[in-house]
Amino acid sequence: MVVREKKVDPVNGKKYSPIFSALYLSPIFHIFEERAKNLKIPVLFLSFIDNRLFILQEKFFEKTNSLHICSCNIIFLLFEQFGLVIEHGKTEIFHFSRLHDIFNLPSLNLSYIGGLILHSKDSWKYLGFIFNRKLLFHQHIKFYANKALSTVKCMKMLRNSIHGLLSYQKCLLYKTCILPIILYRFPL
Repeated sequence: MVVREKKVDPVNGKKYSPIFSALYLSPIFHIFEERAKNLKIPVLFLSFIDNRLFILQEKFFEKTNSLHICSCNIIFLLFEQFGLVIEHGKTEIFHFSRLHDIFNLPSLNLSYIGGLILHSKDSWKYLGFIFNRKLLFHQHIKFYANKALSTVKCMKMLRNSIHGLLSYQKCLLYKTCILPIILYRFPL
């Protein structure tokens, strides 16, 4: 869910800072959690810098979708009351499942509140981790192993026309370029 202001600051005509936006949005999310609790919607809401995450746990996908629609309706009305607009372009839906056979997931229709029709994705990348529906990390491991191998192959281009890299240079490159990828310590 991406949020943007309808208006800019009337005093100086500038958009608000991320800190001010977080301070402005926190009471809205508190009201949302209270209304969801009163309606007995078992939703867990997490908010990061510019990401909002609704977590719903139910046995059936249809019930999860109906609870999600109720949650979206509550948050949409709250944002409208506070003069904010939700941009639905970055909204995603993802289902985890223990089912062993192939299953068709129902789509989530948010068009009546100005949103999109969301279809569940096969994989989800979050904070550098790649999740699939069964929480098997084969795709995550394959992605980062290929990234480390391609980095090793690119290191061959660092030699000159007379000779290759010295052994201490190779060791230094390995420690600074390959190990962070393999051990998930990406430099910021």
